[in-house]
Amino acid sequence: MFNIKQNFSFLCGIAFVSHGSQMIAANSTGQRPNILFVFADDWGRYASCYKGLDGRPTINDVIKTPNVDRVAKEGVLFRNAFVNAPSSTPCRSSLFSGRYFFNCNLGAILQGAEWDENIPVYPLMLEKAGYSIGKSFKVWGPGKPADAPFGGQKYAYEKAGRAANNFSEEVTSRIGNGMSLEQAREEVLEQVRQNFKDFLAARLKGNPWHYYFGPTTTHRSWVKGSGKKLWGIQPDWLKGKFPEFLPDVAEVREDVADYLGECQAVDAYVGVLLKCLEEAGEADNTVIVLSGDHGMPGVTSGKCNLYDMGVSVPLIIKMPGSKTGRIVDDFVRLPDLAPTFMEIGGINPPENLYGKSLLPLLESEKSGVIDSLRNWVITGRERHVSTAREDNLPYPMRSLHTPDYVYIRNFEPDRWPMGSPGAVTPEFTPDASELEKNTRIAFADMDASPTKAWLVKNRLNPNWKWFYQIAFGKRPAEELYDVHRDPDMIHNLAGNPEFAAVKKKLSDQLMSELKRAQDPRVAENPPRFEMPPFTNE
Repeated sequence: MFNIKQNFSFLCGIAFVSHGSQMIAANSTGQRPNILFVFADDWGRYASCYKGLDGRPTINDVIKTPNVDRVAKEGVLFRNAFVNAPSSTPCRSSLFSGRYFFNCNLGAILQGAEWDENIPVYPLMLEKAGYSIGKSFKVWGPGKPADAPFGGQKYAYEKAGRAANNFSEEVTSRIGNGMSLEQAREEVLEQVRQNFKDFLAARLKGNPWHYYFGPTTTHRSWVKGSGKKLWGIQPDWLKGKFPEFLPDVAEVREDVADYLGECQAVDAYVGVLLKCLEEAGEADNTVIVLSGDHGMPGVTSGKCNLYDMGVSVPLIIKMPGSKTGRIVDDFVRLPDLAPTFMEIGGINPPENLYGKSLLPLLESEKSGVIDSLRNWVITGRERHVSTAREDNLPYPMRSLHTPDYVYIRNFEPDRWPMGSPGAVTPEFTPDASELEKNTRIAFADMDASPTKAWLVKNRLNPNWKWFYQIAFGKRPAEELYDVHRDPDMIHNLAGNPEFAAVKKKLSDQLMSELKRAQDPRVAENPPRFEMPPFTNE
């Protein structure tokens, strides 16, 4: 445990951070802990350590992630972890700053975004505090954020290769060139291994370090059939394990099985990093954090949605010295990681952050609910794909998640939530191959996928029309779901008089917090997100 008496001064004149009656400090050698952060693109809440936690059959019954499970066994698994926005750039803006995504100026949107360098981000704060920092692969989203602080090549360790970003494509290509599956797999893993070793060799000796590993292999696209071919995941294992809004048909089962294969690739990368840590003698002084930036892409209610399928993510943290094997039920949000990392590094977090340090939960010996006040999170969204609707208009949403209910406010219900139908007309169905490859051909805020193609192809079939409508149809201004009776969030109670008091209470709480946080969606008229080209003015 990194709690000792106040008898040590950090580098660069940074003092201990008070934490209750204890201090966040170093180990017995006077070294602040290192931080290894694995943050996989589009990795939803899928790992075998989550199997059985929902009290019903789920996709987690099929996936096998022994390395992630090991970290959970040796650390803390968070049952209720949420992103602030289910889209790459706003999620990461919130993650790195500890702010609400809507307080990150143009970092609140995906394409065309530009990072405001006046907003502090935790990696650069750690660097200023004496940490060696480095990254491999994706930090920010597409566009200008790629050149933002910590997003560019200055901190990159990728010379050994970037094949880990596309596991199924890279391994399939190598097999096609005569390699065995094991040889192809090992060649990809060796790149992961060597990139991390390059960082460890380059860091300043004697200084703590922070290494960020951001693979994109769980981001579409991937090779059809790769889940079965490369990982032995049989699509039919998924029968009866889908949420109600996903058609339990062969095409969709194969699509999800392929995605789970990419999740298992992330697990293999985690295994490589853990072994490198042990070989370097750093395992006992390294905080390990595993998570992802939003839910599954290219499926109903996943990425770009505020339902649990879209905003719930894995969060597993191992802090040496803390009690192991705990499952925490408190509601936590990824912006909590920024102040957590700051405090681990001996830095006072800025005031008025959305994020709240997780150290009290990590230092506790309890499971279940630890802090009874951690019983809500706010999530939201503005714009994802810029061309999804005419005039680059967003689909503004905010939601409040509690242990019993989810309340969603859709500010512009006349707009298409997943983007305009585009090429899909009553008379015309685009070719399936186009819908599997070209995100922008229709409903551009859902990634192109075999699932998307199947939904569009079968939209007129009376047996499947409902699945199409719930995926792409317009939504009312308010949504309310009882998560105990309706965990898949398909029965909207917002218009039910019996739930009027619940709806009002949650609506009032949400709007009060948004106003307090100066969300431009409620504090500005018109909101800046409605005004192309989305400048900071």
